[in-house]
Amino acid sequence: MWKQWMMAAMLVAGLSWVISAQDAQTIINNASKAIGADTLKTVEYSATGFDYALGESDSPTTPWPKWIVKSYTRQVDFDRSASKSDRVRMQGEKPMRGGNTQPMIGEVHANQTIIVDDKTPWVTQLEIVMLPQGFLRAAKANNATLSRESLGGKQYQVLTFMGQNKAPVKGYINDQNLVERVSTLIDNPFLGDMPFFATYTNYKDFGGTKFPTKIVVEQGGWPIWNLDVSDVKPNAAVDIQAPPPPANPAPPGPPLGSVATSVKLDEGIWRVYAPGYASLVVDFKDYIVVLEAPQQEFRAIAMLNEIHRLLPNKRIGYIVNTHNHFDHIMGARAFVDEGATLITHEAHKEYYEKVFPLPHTLNPDRLWKSKKPLKMETMKEKKVLTDGNQVIELYHDQGSRHDTGLIFAYLPKQKILLEADVFSPAAQPNAPTPAVISEFAVSLVNNIERLKLDVKTIVPVHYPADGRTVTLADLYKFIGRTAPGAAAN
Repeated sequence: MWKQWMMAAMLVAGLSWVISAQDAQTIINNASKAIGADTLKTVEYSATGFDYALGESDSPTTPWPKWIVKSYTRQVDFDRSASKSDRVRMQGEKPMRGGNTQPMIGEVHANQTIIVDDKTPWVTQLEIVMLPQGFLRAAKANNATLSRESLGGKQYQVLTFMGQNKAPVKGYINDQNLVERVSTLIDNPFLGDMPFFATYTNYKDFGGTKFPTKIVVEQGGWPIWNLDVSDVKPNAAVDIQAPPPPANPAPPGPPLGSVATSVKLDEGIWRVYAPGYASLVVDFKDYIVVLEAPQQEFRAIAMLNEIHRLLPNKRIGYIVNTHNHFDHIMGARAFVDEGATLITHEAHKEYYEKVFPLPHTLNPDRLWKSKKPLKMETMKEKKVLTDGNQVIELYHDQGSRHDTGLIFAYLPKQKILLEADVFSPAAQPNAPTPAVISEFAVSLVNNIERLKLDVKTIVPVHYPADGRTVTLADLYKFIGRTAPGAAAN
């Protein structure tokens, strides 16, 4: 009897799957016919709007900073799984807020070419798969299943297939057989299994092909694209060629930043550098204090290895975080896994308490595997760390629109100041003062003067690759001024 029940259950399960697959195929066919996907081999579309910098907001509660997209043209070859886009961008935040190459001077051209092969990362392939026509092709090729969901009070037929990263890709088909939304999850070193979705509305007919004229793409809870499509050319003659190889390709070996080096600045103080990012390491009596954790986990691990080489068998007591931009907080996860207490501005407290425990199942990192809780201390305007010998003063960069909770560190005995993002020296020494003065750097100088700090050496987190010593005079030159006590050039 038990065997008969199991056989019957398996038959019913199999029949349910077949019916589901058949129903899914019907929905795919209906949607493909509605938007002309079956006959659409290529497309070229033009748009204007905005794009945004993921993880670079001026506070945890505001959208990613935006740029104006003056023009945008994209060609897609669905048969080849290839795409080419060209856009012209302009400064969008006035006044500036947040990070990522601000201020943007004039018009900046940017392009992207994708030609999918067996080595193309899934997150890159999604640039094509997430388009309505791309999704329907992928749903058909991957034997999508069908379900029904309510979203925002609206009923949808939902097609689902498993992406290459083992996260489901879902397409929401409305009652007009139009693909209105495509969603999935992708890995983000800070946010973990990060929602990634696109909404497509205001479909119009272009020569027998229906195409959305409003495209909004979101990652991490805020838009990264907001485009108004003005022209669509179905089955256009596209020319998508692989870009030429870089003139100076990266040498073989471990990725840049996976090995860290150190320079001793004073007794018990080192600058540790994993190319692109620098931290300060301060040896306290009973523990180590690290000022800033770099970018993603592999850089943080490289720095941890170097710190443990410098100070073996000594625990890291604190990791100081300057602000909430992803490239300045992602690496802190590895330090929290080491048992370090995170110090940050109180503006970030609720956000970090929410984000640090988020699932990292797509690409588990050390902290997700260990499940260690976040230990955190916050500050407002000033916090002092000392063991009676070493002294670190942490200050809020008042008035900065780079991040409302931006802090910098000052070591009064050594006259060293560590800052992040607001002053990143040029690759070449003696570079001229920029044509447009960064108000972020001006804010830092204003705070140094307000606090009457006697600064001699500056450690920018984005340290120049030549390893040269950076001084207060360099910061003043960067804003077109002469440092106090320095002779004018």
